[in-house]
Amino acid sequence: MQVNYKRYGLYLLRWQASTPILAGVGIILASMGQIVAAIIANLIGGLIFFWVDQFIFTSQSLAAQWEVKENITCVDCGKLARGYRLVKAGDYDKTHDHEPEFRCEECSKKKTEQLRERGVKIG
Repeated sequence: MQVNYKRYGLYLLRWQASTPILAGVGIILASMGQIVAAIIANLIGGLIFFWVDQFIFTSQSLAAQWEVKENITCVDCGKLARGYRLVKAGDYDKTHDHEPEFRCEECSKKKTEQLRERGVKIG
């Protein structure tokens, strides 16, 4: 499993942000009893953090975007194979490339490493 550290870091920050909010609600509602206060605090937390979590785990702005095609001719080695190309990651953007370059898996890994060495942040 490959971890997207940007998403993971945001999730951990979100988790920490929920602590003071839910504790505050719990303190305000403590007169209703601990169980009732905990239930209401968790419901409020769910109403707030569902949307935050949904953004963290589904936002395309936090993910590298790849395009995959079957039966391409690799632009580097000429092999007929499944082809990969990085479309967008950080400041790297080939969204409107009129002549996209697809690479076989092996050449794609090499190209990805070259991009990382140039400072492109890929997953």
